[in-house]
Amino acid sequence: MFGNGAQAALFGGTHMQPGDVNLYLVGFMGTGKTTVGRTVAHRLGFAMIDSDHEIEKQRKKTIPEIFATDGEAAFRVMERVFIEGGHPVERAVVSCGGGLVVQPGMLELLKQKGVVICLHASLETILHRTQGNRNRPLLDVEDPFDRIRALYAVREPIYNKAGTVILTDGRTMLDIVQHVLRAYQREAAEFARAAKSSQP
Repeated sequence: MFGNGAQAALFGGTHMQPGDVNLYLVGFMGTGKTTVGRTVAHRLGFAMIDSDHEIEKQRKKTIPEIFATDGEAAFRVMERVFIEGGHPVERAVVSCGGGLVVQPGMLELLKQKGVVICLHASLETILHRTQGNRNRPLLDVEDPFDRIRALYAVREPIYNKAGTVILTDGRTMLDIVQHVLRAYQREAAEFARAAKSSQP
């Protein structure tokens, strides 16, 4: 994992304030990252950024088109480039694609850049939320539920390492947002303190 010194270097030696630290929402597709992220960003006065949407704008292709013409491996490279330098370094809520943190080193990179919170939902809820969505190429298969189970089995151990995990099943948006904000405020203070203490 990146050390605290890497955090300080990221911000050019300036003192990062807790209220400026980026928030990265990770988790499986259909767990509510973009929906929750919009409300959280509004409450914080932050920019709301969706990694998939930004990549689509940059490439002028939809995610299914990128998968079809360039392949999943190329898309994962695009995700890494986006996280490394394709978004603001502060005051942003970033909704990350479901597979983004699965790549080696990506979770550590996110933790170097800000607070990471994982949203979670049951497999049944995920299937219900993603049914009929044609912008999810990994679910463009004969048995989407079987594919969800297989993908989740691979990704769950990585999601669990993200830090705070927040369940979105059977909860109101207000309840989820308040939980995310509490976790963010606590962890942003720790992030800023760690970055400050590592500076010379």
